[in-house]
Amino acid sequence: MIYIIDHQDSFTWNVVHQFSQFDEVYCSNYFEINQRLLDKSKVIIFSPGPGSPKDYPYTCKIYNNYKGRKKIIGICLGYQHILYCEKAKIVQQNRIFHGHQSSVTVTSNKSLFKKNSKFKVGRYHSLKLKEPFIKKNFEITMRCSKTNVAMGFENRKDNVYGFQFHPESFLTTNGKILIKKILSA
Repeated sequence: MIYIIDHQDSFTWNVVHQFSQFDEVYCSNYFEINQRLLDKSKVIIFSPGPGSPKDYPYTCKIYNNYKGRKKIIGICLGYQHILYCEKAKIVQQNRIFHGHQSSVTVTSNKSLFKKNSKFKVGRYHSLKLKEPFIKKNFEITMRCSKTNVAMGFENRKDNVYGFQFHPESFLTTNGKILIKKILSA
């Protein structure tokens, strides 16, 4: 079962729909976590949402409790949240991307995805990872082809993954393939 934590975002049900193509999905509001089902799940998804990671302190508790024990995937705010829990700085971008399609390039030989592969992705964010970010077992694996902003990370040792973009968006041309590859890793 996949447990999706909804950070009060209108995109969450699109995320639910996409992930339900691969397994049973349970989704709960951030303020109404079902601990029994969270314990039972195999995968935890941190959804997109408004605001910044500091607005959702309980998500860090969940992350710290399950890191290395369950597969964890962060999308947009969820991506930022995982990095924030790892003591990264999340900062305002110069340019805000809401409903913008960008080209993203795989930049790592260690990625689940082939190095130099390019994807068209849907972006909906005003915050980004401040670099440099160096953390054991974490590797930035995708970057915006134009601005070099970090767009994806992988921590294969602890089974933690994140996308700054929205794989469930119609602007992401192969989001289903990206999700399938991570779920099967």
